[in-house]
Amino acid sequence: MLRRLMTVAALVALAMTAGQGTPRAQAQDCPRGQLDARYCDRNGDLVADAPTNPRELVDPSVLIFAYTPVEDPAVYRTVWQPFMDHLARETGKRVQFFSVQSNAAQIEAMRAGRLHVAGFNTGSNPLAVNCAGFVPFAMMASNTGAFGYEMEIIVPASSTAQRIEDLRGRTIAFTSETSNSGFKAPSALLASQFNMRAGRDFTAAFSGRHDNSILGVANRDYDAAAIANSVLTRMVARNVVRPDQLRTIFRSQSFPTTGYGHAHNLSPALAEKVRAAFFNFNWTGTALATEFGKSQPPAEKFIPITYREHWGVVRQIDAALEVSYACR
Repeated sequence: MLRRLMTVAALVALAMTAGQGTPRAQAQDCPRGQLDARYCDRNGDLVADAPTNPRELVDPSVLIFAYTPVEDPAVYRTVWQPFMDHLARETGKRVQFFSVQSNAAQIEAMRAGRLHVAGFNTGSNPLAVNCAGFVPFAMMASNTGAFGYEMEIIVPASSTAQRIEDLRGRTIAFTSETSNSGFKAPSALLASQFNMRAGRDFTAAFSGRHDNSILGVANRDYDAAAIANSVLTRMVARNVVRPDQLRTIFRSQSFPTTGYGHAHNLSPALAEKVRAAFFNFNWTGTALATEFGKSQPPAEKFIPITYREHWGVVRQIDAALEVSYACR
């Protein structure tokens, strides 16, 4: 059931359009692990290597940037503008914001060559890495290096539900099948610790985004929702919802936040400039600092990360759910 949800619902659009916009790379005889056949991983870091054929490298005049669709994309176009201006100065390229409406659309865009730099949410990082050649290298953190968020299961403040077991027979909202905190982690929790499965013990609804799920619980459209508490913190800070409208009945361990990176086939010189732009960006007084500084811990800078190390717990959850990273 869960595997079908992931591979069918999340990837059907991707399967229909993958490869459009750029020629499909020929499969190579090289180490690749779980990567799609068009990629190689000769150094064993679990992400796609840059192509060895110079003709397969890209050096676009316009860099397309997208932020994961955890909330309304319109909010984040303005928030990210100072960084995009900085990225343009560092690379000498024009930078354009791409408003994506779903994780699947964002992955599809990078796989097809229409997206060059992006932040993919925690849960969709493994699929972006293996299916679209995404190379994550940065994550937001506090000035002390603290980072992460927790998955919470929330209910309306007036709900009679006090424990997860009280959600039997009720409607639980998830965001999308590619979301770690919005679907994969809570699904694994409900099944392994509480023997609760969608369709049998509760009704699953999909809201599309964390803000939709949070507003749905606040307005009692859903009996409960699985959400990223970093999104909830920012919504409370913006007065979109009030803390007294919601109550948390479960909080998970900490997970890595959105991973930022570039397409594997950027020219090495351009890829290096993109990386440098993240790490030398001055957050002080920017809209980015105002928005993401509301998180706990506050996001105040970008720190270097590796997919192998920082996404290990997410890959373990995927393995428990038998999630496939196949791009067919």
